[in-house]
Amino acid sequence: MLFPAHAAGRYRLVPDRVVLLPEFELADELWNELLIPVNMAFFQKSSVAGRAVAFYPGAAGAIESQLPLEAWERIVATDLALAGLDTDVEALLANRTGPIHEYYIVPIDECYRLAGLIRARWRGFSGGTEVWKEITAFFDGLRVRAAKAGSHA
Repeated sequence: MLFPAHAAGRYRLVPDRVVLLPEFELADELWNELLIPVNMAFFQKSSVAGRAVAFYPGAAGAIESQLPLEAWERIVATDLALAGLDTDVEALLANRTGPIHEYYIVPIDECYRLAGLIRARWRGFSGGTEVWKEITAFFDGLRVRAAKAGSHA
């Protein structure tokens, strides 16, 4: 490997694992504490910030939210898989836009791919039908990748 996952330093290997967390659920009250104004976000541990950070994708790209650290610690306590997120290169991706909420552990580049897709396709106030078709296809692809890797790879 060029950059082992456990290596410390400036450059890190972005893993390719996608894990669907079917049993994970974020209560609405806890979600509201995160101060995220939309129903889609990604959370990562940042070595630069020295804490967890949250971003939500929208028409302007990936916008950073001021994530209260206490809320993140309570979220991590609900699922041990989150404690193992690889700093800077993996994220918890939350999709609460539909009736069924989905949560994934994904490589950070997938989060920015989603943010770029939304930024490029967003039209008007609600985004338009094209962006929502693209978002659906994005999450369909994640589900397939997670299924191929097994439920908790």
